[in-house]
Amino acid sequence: MTATTMNVNAVVDQAKFKSFHLKLVLWCLFIVLFDGYDLAINGVVLPLLMQEWGMSAVQAGMLASTALAGMMFGAMGFGMLADKIGRKKVIIICVSLFSLFTFLGGFATNPTEFGILRFIAGLGIGGVLPNLVALTSEYAPQRVRSTLVTTMFSGYAMGGILAALCGTWFTADYGWQIMFYIAVIPLLFVPLFWKFLPESLIFLVKANKQDQARHFLQKVEPAAQVSANTQLVLASTDQSGSTSVKELFSENRAVGTFLFWLAFFMCLLMLYALGSWLPKLMMAAGYSLGSSLMFLLALNVGAVIGTISGGVLADRFDFKRVLIGMLVVGVLSLVGLGFNSPQPVIYLLVSLAGASSIGSSILLYSYVAQYYPVAVRSTGIGWASAVGRTGAIVGPIVIGMLLGMELPHKWNFIAVAIPGIIGALAIFFIRPAKKAEIKAEPKVAASTQAIRS
Repeated sequence: MTATTMNVNAVVDQAKFKSFHLKLVLWCLFIVLFDGYDLAINGVVLPLLMQEWGMSAVQAGMLASTALAGMMFGAMGFGMLADKIGRKKVIIICVSLFSLFTFLGGFATNPTEFGILRFIAGLGIGGVLPNLVALTSEYAPQRVRSTLVTTMFSGYAMGGILAALCGTWFTADYGWQIMFYIAVIPLLFVPLFWKFLPESLIFLVKANKQDQARHFLQKVEPAAQVSANTQLVLASTDQSGSTSVKELFSENRAVGTFLFWLAFFMCLLMLYALGSWLPKLMMAAGYSLGSSLMFLLALNVGAVIGTISGGVLADRFDFKRVLIGMLVVGVLSLVGLGFNSPQPVIYLLVSLAGASSIGSSILLYSYVAQYYPVAVRSTGIGWASAVGRTGAIVGPIVIGMLLGMELPHKWNFIAVAIPGIIGALAIFFIRPAKKAEIKAEPKVAASTQAIRS
């Protein structure tokens, strides 16, 4: 009896884009859309909550950070858990958490109740992101990996657009609570997620669930000669069973890990400072609430364009150059918002700020996913994201303090731009990680090797 081994990484890397990849990206995009929606509602409801509950800007900023604090712990805990029990289970747990507890946030009657519910929702919001990135990255062909990951992640900005539109359409008639009731929608789709989302192919191979792994590999590449006797294996750098945090600092990855953490901290500080406070910042500059919500819409429209185009550029050019270029554009746009300009110019600058700040933050997830080996990918993404969440927590609080000081509005935008400069410098000094030892063969069948059993 003759069996064969097949390198899973080689098959996935060389596969052509198929309907399986499209369905995976669309399901993940749907989840990310509501993940982004659940966060973007902060920017819509904060001015209303400040008025209803008599909060200062500093208090509102701290309240906005409760969900972000939950995201920090969720990213750390669920990222590592997924490397042990599988991506799919953790994704479904996280969707249930953030959808249910965001919905319950609409019933909060005081800041304490609201903050507790937002913290629990944040656990799911933060936990689902690294696992969606890892799952998409693991199934994506090498030549379009960044494009697929960032396209999937563009749902985050689409969620921001949805939040801005719902805020414009519904809050005047139904109050701020309607924004939270809408968030129950993903919970209704959990049975479909369980049925249609694939489990991580890498996890299945590591867990020695060969039949399931062969099933999904056949969907990735129908031309692969996969039979009941085919033994699936991983590339040498992905065979380690350890998911310990210390693996992030082994094999000369320590400096890169710290730089990624710094870059995430700065990028997410900039992102959430804008996402939580842009309407209020624009109101401080003299615009009405309705006009300010349209600026939030422009921010997220720019983010969709920046995210997708950034992924396409990253697949064709160097990741570092694309990220640094986007952050430079973001810094210049934010500084430009501090000066009086015609309204069309302001909309353009807001869109560029969204394209660069949100786009670069999302592209950074894709970069870090390709930096670490698959064995610790969710752990690496989860910890980088978790450290970044401290920046996300700090951002709304700092901007709340600046608004409370009633400085000239241009200083608020300059303060948001400074982290972009530091983030660009951190990315500049990141050195490429070791590549997985995969021998790319001209044909998939060539990646198999006959062995005797």
